[in-house]
Amino acid sequence: MKNLDMFCICLHDNLLDKVKKLQYVPVGVGSEKFSKDWLLDSTSENISSKNKFYGEYTFHFWFWKNMLHKIPEDNWIGFCAYRRFWLNENYTPSNNIYENALNMVPDKWNDYDAIIGDQIHINGIKWIKIIKYGKIALLRNPLALFKNKQNIKFQFDMFHGNGVLDKAIELLDEKDKYDFKNYVINNTSYNQGNMFICKSKKIINEYYQTIFKWLNRCEKVFGFDLVGYNKVRVYAFLAERFLPYWFNKNVKTLEWPIGFNDLRSELNK
Repeated sequence: MKNLDMFCICLHDNLLDKVKKLQYVPVGVGSEKFSKDWLLDSTSENISSKNKFYGEYTFHFWFWKNMLHKIPEDNWIGFCAYRRFWLNENYTPSNNIYENALNMVPDKWNDYDAIIGDQIHINGIKWIKIIKYGKIALLRNPLALFKNKQNIKFQFDMFHGNGVLDKAIELLDEKDKYDFKNYVINNTSYNQGNMFICKSKKIINEYYQTIFKWLNRCEKVFGFDLVGYNKVRVYAFLAERFLPYWFNKNVKTLEWPIGFNDLRSELNK
């Protein structure tokens, strides 16, 4: 697509034709064997062995080290996944991914540096889940009894480990430590998807420098002896909370809708 390089991150080789139909660049990550038509996070300089823990960020690392410098200066660079897509400016409520997926850069983007996902609100956690997962988190933050106090930090403690986010924040450089701590305490929503679109390679490079320095420090504390989906992917979950904070703090951003549509459902169509 003109002036937009969209990289679609997938776990399954049989989605190749579906990604190509969207005119996106097919990216293969994870343990499945992919054909030669995919970009893979396991070539050249890479951390693909950490995919189980890092999720899509093993490709972000690969892209940073091996491809970012090759992208034309005037192009927007974007990332999506086989289950989450940026939506067109005039999308409809239908489930037709080929009609609704972003296929051109809207003119209104010209005034912004980066596009981040629309917000998801996390302060409506059902009591049955709090009782099951969040008793310790509630003891750490009794004000979470009130819906408007169920902040990012409380939700992270509940599902990804009590105190994990606190320890991780202490590993940030001073320029981000205080601000990010305030962000997770004072917000009951964050921009979804671990996805962004940006027109500046300089900005992307600065983000990658920050996030991978931080995650590398976190590895030395949390390691890789992690059990359970919500714990194993802790580095991806940390990045998911940090991404909207960083872009909103450092550049002019625009929120944009993300739609859920699993490409695997298109295989028999």
